[in-house]
Amino acid sequence: MRTLLSVSNKTGLVEFAKGLVALGFELVSTGGTHKTLQAAGLAVTYVSEVTGFPEILDGRVKTLHPRIHAGLLATRSPEHEAQLQALDITRIDLLCVNLYPFQETLARGASFEECLENIDIGGPAMLRAAAKNHEAVLPVCDPADYPEVLQALRTGVSSEFRRRLAYKAFAHTAVYDAAIADFLAFEKFPQTQLLSLERLPVELRYGENPHQEAALYALEGHRGPVLHARVLAGKPMGFNNYADADAAWSLVTELELPACVVVKHANPCGVALADDPKTAWERARDADTLSVFGGVVALNRPVDLETAVAMRGTFLEVLIAPEVSAEALDWFRSKKPDLRVLVAAPEDADSREFRPLVGGFLAQDRDLRRWEELHLSYVTERIPTPQELLDLKFAWYVGKHTRSNNVVLAKEGVTVGLGTGAVSRIWAAERALWNAGEKARGAVLASEAFFPFDDVVRAAAAAGVTAIVQPGGAKRDGEVIAACNELGVAMIFTGSRHFKH
Repeated sequence: MRTLLSVSNKTGLVEFAKGLVALGFELVSTGGTHKTLQAAGLAVTYVSEVTGFPEILDGRVKTLHPRIHAGLLATRSPEHEAQLQALDITRIDLLCVNLYPFQETLARGASFEECLENIDIGGPAMLRAAAKNHEAVLPVCDPADYPEVLQALRTGVSSEFRRRLAYKAFAHTAVYDAAIADFLAFEKFPQTQLLSLERLPVELRYGENPHQEAALYALEGHRGPVLHARVLAGKPMGFNNYADADAAWSLVTELELPACVVVKHANPCGVALADDPKTAWERARDADTLSVFGGVVALNRPVDLETAVAMRGTFLEVLIAPEVSAEALDWFRSKKPDLRVLVAAPEDADSREFRPLVGGFLAQDRDLRRWEELHLSYVTERIPTPQELLDLKFAWYVGKHTRSNNVVLAKEGVTVGLGTGAVSRIWAAERALWNAGEKARGAVLASEAFFPFDDVVRAAAAAGVTAIVQPGGAKRDGEVIAACNELGVAMIFTGSRHFKH
């Protein structure tokens, strides 16, 4: 029996090769793999001795040869066996290949030329050949599989096991090719967009509802702050937990001061700024004491014991923060054992986002626009006070992360009323004003899209709202501004819409 080993990642290589030798395999290898095996004292044949042809073109050509590919592609049929014998070609029974580190080279910011040199040609060709012919050849591309491969060789290799290794080999080369295609793409939205998704080792009991099966995937080569968060305590995360935690974290990290966000069903229900995380939590909780029950909480500052204890008496599903102190974690484990406590991972995500449709995806840039990038227009006779301006900025960020149509009321760094997901702008405003009640008096209002009429202004002013921020750009902007001037309300146009569907 013969095995060909040619690996970039040499983790576990020597032990695997020793196991193969013990099972009676002859070792054949290339370049650095050959040197590693020789240095370990193993008898190994250099690939050029098999092909009768030297490695050429700086190693670009070494395994692209009929003696290699015939050994990989020959079935067990009498016809193929006869051809191998006639040409004196030895069958390859096991191929162990992993590819040049293209993704790693790209990730460290290497030059275009160096990335090109790290595009493997022979490796994918051999893997695909072995995977196609997996009933006769074992294709091995993952060092994590070495122990299981050796065990299967000792006890008997099933067709199911062979097929599983073939799947991994084709998936491995597909992901590799997708990364290369994305690297070579010359436009943001190319004609063919290849998305490689890696299933994460998280078992989801179900999807949005118990009758829906679900799984968790990450885009190959990217890290998400929630997808890759460290789960320190509590029950396993569920589908909706991930979705809500992602929404909460996306908003809280927009805010510069210590902040707390509580999310229910993908929408914020309480958001607050403060001088410290404990006070931020208390203010966000008190912003909507009814909706906070069963909520997902995100803080943009480390959680200490004082903050943890302040959460006593409130049922929460998830807490995510940049860090959680050892004392706070012990308290959560003791007093709130079901609470899922997460530490967010550093983000390394695509600047684009993809949203599924039946049969496809929508693709767009992520909405990363900051308040400081806006070209603000002060369109009314009265301009906002410094406190109103701070609250308008705060409310604008909350609206950016709230489902459209939305209206956000805020006062002194706390949301006091939220109208979310309405099919009419006035209905969103009426919901936010009703939610705020007396707290609307002296509050500011943010709308993620323009006002088609002056009805929102009039309803808000009647409730005591003093300043408004909105994109502007409606046909009746003049009527809206006139209503503000009539009622003494300050208004700012941002020129930037923030729909979120």
